[in-house]
Amino acid sequence: MRYLLAAVGRCKPGPERELYEQYARRLTLPLALREVEEKRPLAVPDRMAREAELLLSCVPSGARVVALDERGKALSSPAFSDILGRWQDDGVADVAFLIGGADGHGEAVRARADLLLSFGALTWPHMLVRAMLAEQLYRAQSIRQGHPYHRA
Repeated sequence: MRYLLAAVGRCKPGPERELYEQYARRLTLPLALREVEEKRPLAVPDRMAREAELLLSCVPSGARVVALDERGKALSSPAFSDILGRWQDDGVADVAFLIGGADGHGEAVRARADLLLSFGALTWPHMLVRAMLAEQLYRAQSIRQGHPYHRA
């Protein structure tokens, strides 16, 4: 199974990017990063629709789609690991994680998502969410491997 993180915006060098890369390197499954941007000044609904189109264009055919969304489901780390493990056992080749822009996801992303995932009720900086996701992917891997990294 391969992971893809598609995100609106470019992550500049700095601590958030370094933290993301640190956890991404620890993964045994490949994690690719695709960054998309709409630079034209569009009205918010039009920009959200365009960003959704850009994100969905990154999704491999047949992939499971996880949209990180404040209105999504808050899962425990073991529950997240169980979902990923089940998908891997089912032969899913690709899982695409989508992080929207400042105004959230367009409706097309929410409609396409197999899972709407929330990192809680708090609002997180989108660049930090990349690192948080990479850490949770590593944690999920550790849980499945019985590694002591996750202590519940």
